Amino acid sequence: MERLNSKLYLQNCYIIQENERLRKKAQLLNQENQALLSELKQKLTKANPKPNPNTIPDLNLCSTSTSNPTNSSKP
Repeated sequence: MERLNSKLYLQNCYIIQENERLRKKAQLLNQENQALLSELKQKLTKANPKPNPNTIPDLNLCSTSTSNPTNSSKP
């Protein structure tokens, strides 16, 4: 029983480390996505100096990343 608990403990530690690594990667990808989105919006604004709200799509609707990746973990 003690050996099983030790094995499960080590697996849990590994999962926690992997989860943290993935969380950091998700945060970096989200930051990169936001920077690219901002750059794209600036380019669209420069290409169309008098923007018509009906012609420029809301690019935030395409964003699938969350600002809080901890809420997306599975039980």
